[in-house]
Amino acid sequence: MTTASAVTVAVIVVDVVDGTVVVAIGADSSGAEAPTLHRTDLPNGLTVLSEAVPGARSVAFGAWVRAATLHERPEVMGVSHLLEHMVFKGTRARSAQEIALSLETLGGALDAYTEREHTSYQARVLDEHLETAAEVIGDLIFHPLLRPEDLALERKVILEEISMVDDTPDDIIFDVHNRALWGDHPHGYAILGTRETVKALDVSHLRALHTSAYHPGRVVVAASGRVEHEQLLHVLQRTGWLDEVKGDCTPFPVDPVEAAGPHAEHVKRKDIGQVHVVLGGPGIAHGDPRRYAFALIDMLLGGGMSSRLFQRVREELGLAYSVHSFSGSYADTGSHGVYLASAPDSAQEALDAVRDVLREVASRGLSSAELAAGKRQLRGQLVLSMEGVSSRMYRAATTALYGEPYRTIDELMALVDAIDEDQVREVARDFFDPDRHILVSLGPKAVR
Repeated sequence: MTTASAVTVAVIVVDVVDGTVVVAIGADSSGAEAPTLHRTDLPNGLTVLSEAVPGARSVAFGAWVRAATLHERPEVMGVSHLLEHMVFKGTRARSAQEIALSLETLGGALDAYTEREHTSYQARVLDEHLETAAEVIGDLIFHPLLRPEDLALERKVILEEISMVDDTPDDIIFDVHNRALWGDHPHGYAILGTRETVKALDVSHLRALHTSAYHPGRVVVAASGRVEHEQLLHVLQRTGWLDEVKGDCTPFPVDPVEAAGPHAEHVKRKDIGQVHVVLGGPGIAHGDPRRYAFALIDMLLGGGMSSRLFQRVREELGLAYSVHSFSGSYADTGSHGVYLASAPDSAQEALDAVRDVLREVASRGLSSAELAAGKRQLRGQLVLSMEGVSSRMYRAATTALYGEPYRTIDELMALVDAIDEDQVREVARDFFDPDRHILVSLGPKAVR
């Protein structure tokens, strides 16, 4: 286990020593101390990143498995999410109750989630409990029991989770839009799976996925807070992470994805009192240089109470309690749109108002005054988002998961400042024209 020393400079430095890669970032232009990101690629395939945050007394520790919904076949849809649940049912060293108590009794938190591209396990603890967090998460990832009797019980839990989503229109509408946008491609799958696929999954499916994906060669570890890189590497060594075998690192195949063309779909639901609507389409992928211009437009359109959509639809017209924009980025594509919920008699008027706002931005872009105000707001959001150790942990992991450079605050601010009216106009035209979007609605009455 070899590491290179961090270099304190104002730019990214990459060094490679005996197979170990270390990235270091130093002080910003104001002379303030900036946290330093380190990266180590270990011989068994494990990628480890850490960022020491001055003044923190806690540590966020997480592990990302490079396998999730995007890598599933239709007949096993939901297997990644089911495996994420099942690892908490017991390991070689811990019962389900011992897992639950392991960090909570220390005042910490343990959680997991499945998304389109990755399955993640993370903990937030006091710095003195970092080793316990690493040991527990390593145990979950590498040594789950995956017993048939546990599956019989956990399958019921997943089916209840699916029912909970079915009973929550403002959740299910996004699955409806995903399917309408991406069709039969895994980007359009339900992360939870369907009732039929979940009932058909057995232990052999879980063990096959665990064998192929849950090994160091497919895992990224990131920690942020009161942690030093050498310390983290020694913690991982003491807790067995470095003893695990690398496994096959060949990327799981993902078919090229193409969005469906503009159309409208409606799901009839007479048992609810509102019409839930999503209007949206393909968005920005990770690594797209237009992402900051996209984020600025998205924020000004529907990112808060001051946004155009909130002011127009809720404050001026009183047509909806909830109206906001959303977006997500993946390695190969992205998605975005606008969500609103309104009474059946006013839903069409609310949707028409949304389209008017989008058309105006798509055709005209933003004024210089709006662009300046948007830059101030986006800069503030970016800086505030980096105040917590958990958000810094996620950002560190993203550099490895998507091959993105790690940028100082000054560099991020410079990217925001570089957004100009021409770039905004191009992005607004290409992504925010409602005539290019897919419309889905759910409720007692269709909109068009």
